[in-house]
Amino acid sequence: MPTPRAAMLALVAAPAALALGVVAPGGWAIAVLWALGVALMVLIDGMLASGVRGPLEVAVPGAVPVGTEVQIRPQIAGAKLDFAADVSDPLVEESPLCYRAVRRGTARIGRLWARARGPLGLGAWQRARTADIAVRVTPDIAGVREAAMRQHLTAPQFGQRMRVEAGEGQEFQALTGFQPGMARRTIDWKASARHLSLLAREYRTERDNPIVLAVDCGRSMAEPVDGVPRVDRAVSAALLAAFVALKSGDRARLFAFDARPRVDSGSLGGGSAFARLHAHAADIDYGSDETNFTLALTLLDQRLDRRSLIVLFTEFPDPTAAELMLAAAGRLLRRHRLLFMLFHDTELMQFADARPASADDVTRANVAHGLLRERRIVVERLKRQGIDVIEAAPDAAPLALVERYLSLRERP
Repeated sequence: MPTPRAAMLALVAAPAALALGVVAPGGWAIAVLWALGVALMVLIDGMLASGVRGPLEVAVPGAVPVGTEVQIRPQIAGAKLDFAADVSDPLVEESPLCYRAVRRGTARIGRLWARARGPLGLGAWQRARTADIAVRVTPDIAGVREAAMRQHLTAPQFGQRMRVEAGEGQEFQALTGFQPGMARRTIDWKASARHLSLLAREYRTERDNPIVLAVDCGRSMAEPVDGVPRVDRAVSAALLAAFVALKSGDRARLFAFDARPRVDSGSLGGGSAFARLHAHAADIDYGSDETNFTLALTLLDQRLDRRSLIVLFTEFPDPTAAELMLAAAGRLLRRHRLLFMLFHDTELMQFADARPASADDVTRANVAHGLLRERRIVVERLKRQGIDVIEAAPDAAPLALVERYLSLRERP
């Protein structure tokens, strides 16, 4: 096949034929001979090309963090080839065979091309094949993972207080001498009377507790807050909480839904669980449907066979849209402990706090105040139902969730 260089040489014949047709009407045939000569050179140069031999394969990472570069490397040894690939979103081309992951999701390489040019660069052999190579774009949590791990390591690993409820992971550990600073309710009065000294009970910190990280990926969560979609911030915070939970000996589950359940990793534990959760997070897409809380939370309840801590990352546009969410959360609360994770709407807060300079600014401030007031009503209704709620700034949300999880973990 001809190369772009050959096409440019052939195009030269068009203005030359026009000029010759004006000056010497019979000279247009020279332009035709020129084009035929270029075609002959393309044929000869293509026959001299080395061709594309061997399997047409590429090396590409299976998973990359969002925001990083992805290099596609051809795996044809000893050949100088022009290579191209058909790559879908969320990878955006920056230069040949160099792409950048601009958002989470799964990119696919659908077709591959390889072209071997001749020595003159006029003709080439080209091969193409259909491919189905997936590249997962996962959340980038490198920036806050170290801080979360430090927080986990400094948290108390063994409780020294009396637990008022019996259950899994709350078994008696040992008797120890009562020390100043211990809670008085840890004193074992009968044992103290027998030994004629104050003794306190130690209990094991709970282990193997299930935590479910439920991410709403519906239309309202696809909207950005501080320039990043809410669902991206929710996934990053969920993975950090899962990382700390797994390091603490608990089990984690990632569940995503919009109009119906989309992703369910199942309950995972052990050393390789975080990598599997990280891979499942790449399958959480940006939804455009309204969230069906009734269907999703009912199915989640049916799949859980133990009392669990369910962390729900969601957003509600108004109290009317939140009615079904409140009803579904109330039913889920009968068997499980529920924690809502909400991000501050910084844009509304800026409109509400800005000093008005025109009538439009006053209107925007009034609308923002009304929306924030309606949001506060829903949050108060959640708290009255006995549901824990975290409202945090987008950047502070991951560590705020980790702190709340560790404090809830220590409660009976």
